Amino acid sequence: QVQLVESGGGLVQPGGSLRLSCAASGRIFSTHRAAWFRQAPGKEREFVAAITPSGSTNYTDTVMGRFAISTDKANNTVVLQMFNLKPEDAAAYCCEASERASWVPMTARSDYQYWGGGTQVTVSL
Repeated sequence: QVQLVESGGGLVQPGGSLRLSCAASGRIFSTHRAAWFRQAPGKEREFVAAITPSGSTNYTDTVMGRFAISTDKANNTVVLQMFNLKPEDAAAYCCEASERASWVPMTARSDYQYWGGGTQVTVSL
């Protein structure tokens, strides 16, 4: 059973940066796509970014150019580096993994079979 544990959330001022990490229980990122989703209070969970085992990435438009997803396969970790954070980025961020192979980006929660408990990001003065 794959287990994912997120860390790195916290309080940051607008324009600040945070680095989220997701540690997996095994060496899955060589075979599984990894993604970050987020959910703000009163809103639906939304796709943020994903990375394939080969390193291809895709992002939702609202974070393009500000967020960067990467994997450290040796340490079974996926990282979401967030720059120039905005109040609308505040949410619970959740790491997810999928064992499905796809030629197209996978941005739906249903595409992913494993997820962690999330880490909270607050963007405020």
